[in-house]
Amino acid sequence: MQHTRLGPFDGVSRLALGGGGIGAVWGPTTRDEAIATVHSAITAGINLLDLAPSYGNGEAETVVGESFGGQLPAGVRVTTKCQLGAPELDAVYSTLRTSLEASLTRLRVDHVDCFILHSLLVPDVRGERGSGRASAAGTPLSLYRSSVRAAFQRLVDEGLARAWGVTGIGVPSVVQAVLEDAPRPQVVQCIANLLDSPGGLKRYEEPAIPRALIATAVAQGVGVMGIRAVQAGALTDAFDRALAEDHPDVEDYRRAAPFRVIASELGVPAAYLAHRYALSIAGVDTVVLGVKDRTELAECVRAEGDGPLEATLISRIDRAVGRA
Repeated sequence: MQHTRLGPFDGVSRLALGGGGIGAVWGPTTRDEAIATVHSAITAGINLLDLAPSYGNGEAETVVGESFGGQLPAGVRVTTKCQLGAPELDAVYSTLRTSLEASLTRLRVDHVDCFILHSLLVPDVRGERGSGRASAAGTPLSLYRSSVRAAFQRLVDEGLARAWGVTGIGVPSVVQAVLEDAPRPQVVQCIANLLDSPGGLKRYEEPAIPRALIATAVAQGVGVMGIRAVQAGALTDAFDRALAEDHPDVEDYRRAAPFRVIASELGVPAAYLAHRYALSIAGVDTVVLGVKDRTELAECVRAEGDGPLEATLISRIDRAVGRA
């Protein structure tokens, strides 16, 4: 397993184990299999676990808590998140702290290495907080600037987190401003897949520009965690959950049909090739896995071990899916 620097953290594995799979967000699993998957990830050299309360209503955090009984292996780091939304100014800190304390209880630890804003970052609109479809769940830029980042830093100062970050899946122009505007987050989670697609996470009208956001993060010294390497299953051989035919992820699956042809010609699973592609995207420090069992994990570990894709193959994939 290769290692790299992620913001303030040195020696972070190029793969991170995400909580979506072990929290049964991406298809069914069992508690025992999830725990076994966590242990297998550590054995394979993965030393970053990326969690959130929303991954199985706390299940992913509970799995990690049970996996290690509160004694994380040496060198293993843990992140968690908070879906903040847009509370009143005087409730920002208490909302974040209450969420973090509940996560720490499930994890059986006294701090996390990085605490991440899980809300969509959205612009301010006169008369309401947010923008369009994102307004109900989003955190407006003015609230972020006036209260949110200070509250995160306070939690760091209090020792409940070692660093803080944001999830860069909100309105791109707002995420860009957050990355350029000091004090900056130390870590950002960005879409990193061969379609450059957020799929069903896109709740705004602007074009998605994940690679531009990654480049901005790199220029500003912000660590980048790549997410959605297989775009919620659209870049695998087949979905493992039922979705409506007009769902954005299903539309991406259809768009990726030429990519699956390339994977078949190479004799490899589509997910394996998609993860190697994500690991090849410039500026991505670590790729977060959504695996739910040891079989899926092993495929991703093999992809990392085989290294980045050759430039000619990347170009062929880009042309096939309409990126070039």
